[in-house]
Amino acid sequence: MVRFKSRYLLCEVCVSERSSLQLLGEKAFYKTVREAVNRAHGDYGSAQFNIGVLVKYLNAQTGVIFIRCRKWQYRLIWSALAFITCIESRGQSFPCFLNCLHVGGTIRTCQKFLVKYNRQQLNRMLLDCKNDAEKQDVRRAILSCSLHAVREEEAYEDWSDDDDDEEI
Repeated sequence: MVRFKSRYLLCEVCVSERSSLQLLGEKAFYKTVREAVNRAHGDYGSAQFNIGVLVKYLNAQTGVIFIRCRKWQYRLIWSALAFITCIESRGQSFPCFLNCLHVGGTIRTCQKFLVKYNRQQLNRMLLDCKNDAEKQDVRRAILSCSLHAVREEEAYEDWSDDDDDEEI
């Protein structure tokens, strides 16, 4: 059996009102990206899009979206993201654009990048704080998004892999 190689596009949805993200769903993003690929690349792009493209995850709170596609398709989809100007959902049109933050081979690498990216954003917010209470809140948020849990999990996986090697 052959395994298909995938790429995951980690995108950030940028909208003027954060409350409008609550009204958007995965199907609306899928439809919008499909239309953008069709506009940018025509029938060829539309046919390629129908093979293995999936909106894997959408976080309506933060505006983060994971799009899975085949390894050889990611540039086609990535180039079409620039043509998205609005998303239609539930009879309403929401002006927005998608910012592609990272392209990874697994969801795990995208998650690791997202933790680092969020930490950098919080550090930038720390500079904009005006009083001590805001600074303390941002510092707590920075400490809560550490890679400590990810490193422990990797160490456990490495340890369990070493045990398997010894048995052989």
